[in-house]
Amino acid sequence: MIARRLETRALGVEGVIQALDRSPERVDPAIHRDVETILSAVRSRGDDALLEFTQRFDGVRLTAKELAISQGEFESAAASIAADALAALSYARDRIAEYHRRALPTSWWIEDQHGSLLGQQVRPLDRIGIYVPGGRAVYPSTLLMTAVPARVAGVQEIVLVSPPRPDGSLHPALLAAAQVAGISEAYRVGGAQAVAALAYGTATIRRVDKIVGPGNIYVALAKAKVFGQVGIDMLAGPSEVVVVADAGADPAWIAADLLAQAEHDPMARSLLLSPSVPLIAAVESELERQLESASRRETALKSLQSNGALVVTRDLDEAVEIANGLAPEHLELQVANPFELLPRVRHAGAIFLGRHTPEVIGDYVAGPNHVLPTGGTARFSSPLGVEDFVKRSSVIHYSQQGLEEAWPHVRALTQMEGLHAHGEAARIRLQEPS
Repeated sequence: MIARRLETRALGVEGVIQALDRSPERVDPAIHRDVETILSAVRSRGDDALLEFTQRFDGVRLTAKELAISQGEFESAAASIAADALAALSYARDRIAEYHRRALPTSWWIEDQHGSLLGQQVRPLDRIGIYVPGGRAVYPSTLLMTAVPARVAGVQEIVLVSPPRPDGSLHPALLAAAQVAGISEAYRVGGAQAVAALAYGTATIRRVDKIVGPGNIYVALAKAKVFGQVGIDMLAGPSEVVVVADAGADPAWIAADLLAQAEHDPMARSLLLSPSVPLIAAVESELERQLESASRRETALKSLQSNGALVVTRDLDEAVEIANGLAPEHLELQVANPFELLPRVRHAGAIFLGRHTPEVIGDYVAGPNHVLPTGGTARFSSPLGVEDFVKRSSVIHYSQQGLEEAWPHVRALTQMEGLHAHGEAARIRLQEPS
């Protein structure tokens, strides 16, 4: 059996949710200590520590001057990329920018009956850092998803960090995407040490205001530990997709979507929820067939066997109820009328409606962000967006008449809290007797 099979008739909705629940992994205390050691070393020794860790973990010996990607490297990377790949990067950039432009928060004012002005001032962050992982694959799409909304928000300084390849370079596709996104500052450094450099600054890498982008457990822990020193976007876990499908769905299409998620990582999660037993059986057969020619077969198979599931529900309502309980990163509604089910979806990072909307379209070119809440955190958090790259300031201007009208209420509240000086700061402006 490629993935375990569950049924709500036997377990009930809550029983299925509990069976599929994936609590955050307990992180080995040794990893916590390693991350804290790395952060402390970079904070105290700067570039020297960066170079030491880059040689130890990536096998690349560099000097401080070689940490930064040169303009020549950017240019040669772009020149080495095929024309259709550059066109695809530009196409994706434009759609991402257009989508996020619609969500840009704005400054505003209101005036009350006393002529007092109340408002909100929205300003972009000055400088942000983008972490793009290396390792199993190259992720120019992640660079676009993090850099383009920041640029739309008005961030002027965007800096890229990513682990170097064995020859010390960054992948040409990544540097080409950086150029397409308007990034001209990048460093060949990864892991917790890169997060430390962005958070604390070194002689070569100036500190940033916020760090965004996914990474391994060391990167995630480092981001958690520097939060407060800088802002962070989220702590993302393994990727996941939940497919809700009716009897009319195409089993080959569903199997392809499940495999697309499973090939990410052995910890990735691919789930199918459907009231159709024949469909689930057909999807299982399709998974076996498509796995035979999958380029990342071992990874996908391990993911499906360890974390995948095919769930038989009583009806589509039950399937959506389970999906809400799981609050997945990606939710596909492969049903005849997805817009009918959409109002019942309460928790999901991104929702894909209809049979011709595979999750992969959201990974690359649809426009909405693919940096999404995982592991059930869609219950309380949202996709990365322009809102993450701005900050809001409250703006208050009171007229004398407004202050006079407010004074009795201010006096009552300051007396209630026992803060006499607070009340005095308002009273003194009105020359009221104390």
